[in-house]
Amino acid sequence: MKIIAKIQTDMSDKFGIPRQSGIVKELTGKIIFEPEFRVKEALNGIEEFSHLWLLWEFSENKRDSWSPTVRPPRLGGEKRKGVFATRSPFRPNPIGMSCVKLERVEYTKALGPIIYVSGVDLMNGTPIYDIKPYITYTDCVPDAVQGFAEEYKNYALNVDFPQELLDRIPKEKQSALIGILRHDPRPAYQNTPDRIYGVRYMNFDVHFKVKNDTLTVTNINTI
Repeated sequence: MKIIAKIQTDMSDKFGIPRQSGIVKELTGKIIFEPEFRVKEALNGIEEFSHLWLLWEFSENKRDSWSPTVRPPRLGGEKRKGVFATRSPFRPNPIGMSCVKLERVEYTKALGPIIYVSGVDLMNGTPIYDIKPYITYTDCVPDAVQGFAEEYKNYALNVDFPQELLDRIPKEKQSALIGILRHDPRPAYQNTPDRIYGVRYMNFDVHFKVKNDTLTVTNINTI
């Protein structure tokens, strides 16, 4: 398959990326097409849709072998589920899919059409294989059953972000960072209150610790 585009986001590392698209609505990205696909006509009609499906490559999780079972992080890393019953990145084929909100399309001379999206769950530079419109009457199933994922759909932490540290982050980027932290970047099996974790966001290294249901930001370094 051909890579048609790559996405630019504020997440330069896998750790901290939201586990599903749409849960951090403020996290944005822009899709830059490869030269072969910088054709305005290929996007004719796309702005009639509010959301898009992105099919992309788990480019940082390629491996030669695969396992029929995986340990979903939200289950504490101890319970195994079938790989095809999860959205684990460790799959026979490293293909991911995300539903994102279409914010706008910008047409440029240098890079051709650029698609701006929000609610992303992709690392900066992730290759994209395809883009398709989200269609409610076929893609939305109101009475669908969500299995073990149902238990964790509302999981979130309280975030204690000292104002003097928050002020180091550009104002328009603060909500996205807080959303990332609220959804707990840690693997569920790591629950040591005194351990300091770090999330790379934009050009910042954000340090935090978690005790009970509260995440406290302890420091921010510029990368």
